[in-house]
Amino acid sequence: MKKAFAAAFLVAGMFASASATANSPDVKLIDSFDDGGFAPAGGLYYHDDEEQRAGTFEFQHAVTRTGRGALKLTVKPSCAAMSEGCSERAEIREKTALRVPYDQAIWYGIAVKFADPVPRDDHRYVIAQWKREIGPDAKGDFSPFLALRLGNGRLFATVETNYSPAVSGEPKGRPAHCAGDQTPVWLRPETNQMRALVVTDSSWEVMDGALFNACSDKISITDRGNALPLPDSGWIDFAIMTRPGPDGSGHIEIFANGKWITTIKGQVGHSDPGLGKNQYFKFGPYRAPGTSAWSLYYDDFRRSTRCEDVLGDNAACALIQ
Repeated sequence: MKKAFAAAFLVAGMFASASATANSPDVKLIDSFDDGGFAPAGGLYYHDDEEQRAGTFEFQHAVTRTGRGALKLTVKPSCAAMSEGCSERAEIREKTALRVPYDQAIWYGIAVKFADPVPRDDHRYVIAQWKREIGPDAKGDFSPFLALRLGNGRLFATVETNYSPAVSGEPKGRPAHCAGDQTPVWLRPETNQMRALVVTDSSWEVMDGALFNACSDKISITDRGNALPLPDSGWIDFAIMTRPGPDGSGHIEIFANGKWITTIKGQVGHSDPGLGKNQYFKFGPYRAPGTSAWSLYYDDFRRSTRCEDVLGDNAACALIQ
């Protein structure tokens, strides 16, 4: 089934890329990283800036999920260990002309494999993130509205949105205990943001969530009975739908290795003045300053407005509302 829909998707993607209009969510994208460069039908590129110079990308054939190749992304130390505002990245982005409107539902698929050793420290590690465009008149540094993260060797996901007062809270450093219709959050009123802890892997321990010491009723989570896979479990194939909605209409679906993980609804993303009209996706290692190299492998990127094109499971897609 994977080979069949991938082949059909490739043909559609090649046609779409030739006739695409800017910011069209109907453009289907796919890249299996098999041919030593970014495929025209994938719409991806390596963003070159100062932070990205800490990173490298390699189209290699030794570690793959499907096909002949996969992409290896690596960051190496480039910042002073305690430097403020310095990060190390090796991220791949969608081309600007292919970005999707902020209020549009869109599906993304990407498979990731952690290279050994998996970092085990309490540090900022991000493996994929979804953001809103930031215009020149916007004030502030806006975190991704959805991010797949690693901390203490454990995989988890967060949702960011505008600040709202908490329903309840604990002292700093003590994890919140939230009711079933509430979500643990980290409040940052000084930046008009709050970050929600929305899903974790099965090795997660209570104190891993110490940052999230308040409870919010602005974001609801439906647990679909599956945790995120463990980082050292091999290839993890994510299929994720995003539809930001800072007004409370947001909707995110997360699948991993074909299993339905969680549904997030409510207040998702930012609505501050000066922000752009589009959302965009980027993947690759991103961290605060580190002391050694960190590598990840990626394979089988795809993007579509249709769940079936990305997840490849018509029955599961039919259940999503």
